[in-house]
Amino acid sequence: MNANSPEATPRPEQAAPGTAAAPGRIVLLTTSHRVAPGLLSWPAWQALHAADQVLCADGTHPQLPYLREAGITVDEASPAAQELVDACAGGRTVVVVATGEGEPALTDGLARLAGTGRVDMPELELLPASYDLPGARLLDLVQVMDRIRAECPWSSRQTHKGLAKYGIEEAYELVEAIEEGDRDELREELGDVLLQVVFHARIAEEDLEAPFSIDDVAGGIVAKLIHRHPHVFGDETATTPEEVKEHWLRTKAVEKQRASVTEGIPLGQPGLALAAKLASRARTANLDIPLPAVEGIGYDLLALAVRAESEGVDPEAALRAAARAYRDAIRETEGGDRA
Repeated sequence: MNANSPEATPRPEQAAPGTAAAPGRIVLLTTSHRVAPGLLSWPAWQALHAADQVLCADGTHPQLPYLREAGITVDEASPAAQELVDACAGGRTVVVVATGEGEPALTDGLARLAGTGRVDMPELELLPASYDLPGARLLDLVQVMDRIRAECPWSSRQTHKGLAKYGIEEAYELVEAIEEGDRDELREELGDVLLQVVFHARIAEEDLEAPFSIDDVAGGIVAKLIHRHPHVFGDETATTPEEVKEHWLRTKAVEKQRASVTEGIPLGQPGLALAAKLASRARTANLDIPLPAVEGIGYDLLALAVRAESEGVDPEAALRAAARAYRDAIRETEGGDRA
């Protein structure tokens, strides 16, 4: 018998003859490592204080110091299913503080006992004591990236400049997934883009002159979003997308204090996108700028891009769609030739 098992505790008195003994109750208490230890739900604290016995197989479980500080006795034990059932005899309640793996061996054993139909099983309850908030898995990503940066021979040597090309590639792959309508691919490509953000932020922590972290990145964009959405977080009103865009451009102009509407437009982006962005800035600023009266394919493309932007069409997306149709036609012709 395991000295640390529930069998080591005094067993309750046997029920009187002809009286059915209460089978008791088993509470499997789960917690999230993404929530600070000790921050448990009220039902969890109630169950812990009311329990006849509290067990945990992991003596280093991060919750244990906080439970003991709250006056709860926790026995380090890893009982088998039958031992746990026996410990509940006579109506006792036993709370098991689950380890990170969730006690699969114990729950499987309890399921097998219940399946035999020959055991008077205690009431079984799964009680989540803390829950992951939306976005909690981002903490895992930050931790994984931190370890990879420290221990991986390739990742530990990367720089912002060296990773720049991957950011461009991942952005294009994300656009392709969106345009193809592949949901699984979209989820994966969003993850790849997110990785680039976290990777660059982790590298930035090591800068000796101007370090910043992923928290600084997130804090900056949160502040920007709140400031540029006064109709959501402030007293202004916007009922149409056009009014929202007007708010955004007005607050952005105050923030940036730019001398020209062309400032901040990256010239390294694809040509059609660049032309459309310039046209959009000029139109938004109510600037009537005639196109250069120069002949040539480049100026013809510029005119098409400006026209597309004025009609609400993304020229890059339109050209990619046409190119895919052209690709399909090529493949169809190649298939016919092989036949």
